[in-house]
Amino acid sequence: MSAAPRIDLHTHSTASDGTLSPAELVRAAAEAGLDVVAITDHDTTAGWAPALDALPAGLSLVRGAELSCRWYGEEPALPLHLLAYLFDPDAPELVAELARVRAAREERGERIVALLRADGVDVSWPEILTGAGGGTVGRPHIAQALIRAGLVTTTTEAFGPDWLGERYRLPKEDIDVFRAIRLVRAAGGVPVFAHPRATRRGRIVPDELIADLAAAGLAGLEADHEDHSPAERAHVRALAGELGLLVTGSSDFHGTHKTVRLGAFTTGPEAYERIVAEARGVTEVASG
Repeated sequence: MSAAPRIDLHTHSTASDGTLSPAELVRAAAEAGLDVVAITDHDTTAGWAPALDALPAGLSLVRGAELSCRWYGEEPALPLHLLAYLFDPDAPELVAELARVRAAREERGERIVALLRADGVDVSWPEILTGAGGGTVGRPHIAQALIRAGLVTTTTEAFGPDWLGERYRLPKEDIDVFRAIRLVRAAGGVPVFAHPRATRRGRIVPDELIADLAAAGLAGLEADHEDHSPAERAHVRALAGELGLLVTGSSDFHGTHKTVRLGAFTTGPEAYERIVAEARGVTEVASG
């Protein structure tokens, strides 16, 4: 009997805040023994074409994005991430919303750098933009500047309360999560809630909201993730079972920003086949 395919449905490249280019990412996925990899950069599809062009033989590519969302049912509003798979990258409403979020993220980054500089921290906005290489600018790019300046030693330290986690943190504009699900579905895509129970990241949404999101078109929940404890993974699986949602697992690979490796957590073939079957956007999974 042949081994089950190894499927990792959540990775990042330099098109957002990863350290590998899209071409390097797909080559690394093949070298890691994956059969299927999804490219899911934050709020952008810029990595799709270069990843496709470099796709190694034997590797399938799922094109996707990780959308920055917010739920306004609590005060302050609660941030969450939605993985969107195989949507039409030219769907006008979704394109406009992603462009708005990227522009707001860049403006926020520039304001954070201004706050740092006002306190005498020697970081350069032009240098951070160059470091982002045309990708979606985020706090990890500012963290890299802090590391280069010798002010912190790791990304984790940069995201601590003395730096980007609290003292120099500014709110960002996100997409209302119900609107995001509608836009992804209208673009023929399949939405999956990323790391929904990751308490180590901060506040989490209530199960009742996930039930409402399922009714609004949410397709699945990411259960197996490095930021979920075994108990949290079990909770997500049970909830997905109750709501009829598919369950995914993935590395959330960012390259050297994080220690997690490609394929550290994977998705079962049945869930993957459901995603492919539901997609109406870029319906084909590209294969090298």
